[in-house]
Amino acid sequence: MAETKVKICGLQDVEVLKSMVHLPVDYIGLVFAPSRRKVTAEQASRLISVLADWQTGKAPVAAGVFVDPDRDELNGILAAAPLGVIQLHGNESPAFCREIKEAFPGVQVWKALSVAVEDGGANNDELALESYAGTIDAVLLDTYDPAQRGGSGRTFAWEEIPDYRKRASALGAPLFVAGGLSPDNVGGLLAAYAPDGVDVSSGVESDGVKDIAKITAFVERVKQS
Repeated sequence: MAETKVKICGLQDVEVLKSMVHLPVDYIGLVFAPSRRKVTAEQASRLISVLADWQTGKAPVAAGVFVDPDRDELNGILAAAPLGVIQLHGNESPAFCREIKEAFPGVQVWKALSVAVEDGGANNDELALESYAGTIDAVLLDTYDPAQRGGSGRTFAWEEIPDYRKRASALGAPLFVAGGLSPDNVGGLLAAYAPDGVDVSSGVESDGVKDIAKITAFVERVKQS
């Protein structure tokens, strides 16, 4: 079985990222969408420069998180910050995803889908996943929140994962799970559903700030599972 990939999202502080260079992290997430974790292209460039000093295995790939970006925004950010992944959390169409893949050769395109929370709420999956065949490189499941795209700190109904996994596999796309993950619950997720990767942000924070002890615990629990 392939090793589960780890993405630490919402990074803003260079010193925090420097404290992570000994950890086997596969992706770092830089948020360009409206969020308290939003970074500028210049901040992202400084953060990405730290990756050259990574000490454990291969350096993480930088993923930029966007909600319904336009081409001008993407052109400007990628010119300043060499992202390896464009992660789309809005209502981006399959045609847009294909356009972005063609415009930025060598950059992966991930599509995030919102899934209902455990205590109810509607899925925000208007666009059929199957229509993205050939246009995306990975599928990321996050928790549906009517007020924001991601970052809610809440888990979704994990029993939905097997169906999405089957559908993503049919597209040849790995499945990542986000939404409310933490060092305390990620082991249970991996044992029950074994996604290809996990994505964490608020679950490794203390008082809204990334906590290296929690990041370390999260990464260790994933990589030891």
